Amino acid sequence: MTDRKHELAANLAKVEERIIAACAAAGRPRQDVTLIVVTKTYPADDVRILSELGVRHVAENRDQDAAPKAAACSDLPLSWHFVGQLQTNKVRSVVGYADVVQSVDRARLVTALSKEAVRAGREVGCLLQVALDAGESGRGERGGVAPAGIEELADLVAGSDGLRFDGLMTVAPLTGEYAGRQQAAFEHLMDLSTRVRRTHPAANMVSAGMSADLEQAVAAGATHVRVGTAVLGVRPRLG
Repeated sequence: MTDRKHELAANLAKVEERIIAACAAAGRPRQDVTLIVVTKTYPADDVRILSELGVRHVAENRDQDAAPKAAACSDLPLSWHFVGQLQTNKVRSVVGYADVVQSVDRARLVTALSKEAVRAGREVGCLLQVALDAGESGRGERGGVAPAGIEELADLVAGSDGLRFDGLMTVAPLTGEYAGRQQAAFEHLMDLSTRVRRTHPAANMVSAGMSADLEQAVAAGATHVRVGTAVLGVRPRLG
């Protein structure tokens, strides 16, 4: 086993222990929570090692990095999640490899995703990125739809060819009433999920929590946690 494989295996084991403990504390079975490893800035070689170690879900946030990496790893049994802010001019590329787009936050993006999914003959899962730092009609600092806009956008996704409405995602906000209150933010996301599932009962995916706050996300009821640094290490500076 290479040094890097040892390092990733050890880090994965630590994250797994944290998830197990968080599930136990919340009275939830471990299988209720899916780990997504965020591999942004790390090479395809690391993705390949993660796959060998049993990881099945990986995430990227920049198409220019993700597209060649996904192509290089196309032989692996992986589900690719796109978690970054997505411009419509990148949609065709992203639809080529992403199984789930977790950052859907506006009608124009839904239209573009639907068009390209149909063209590619694919079904793409969609999560609405919820901005808990947005006003009732605004957008968040890091993208996202305000809570008041969720139901209309969910209906649009659900009614669009080539798309599947899977649920909700959020990033703990740095500003606003939930700044520094990760668990309260994630609990609010769960309340919003409960509300949207009255109309879309199959949309039961809730993606929340990262390396620093996965325990709070599990406690709130998240079904998926997105962990990068705790598995892969501190990312190198870009630029």
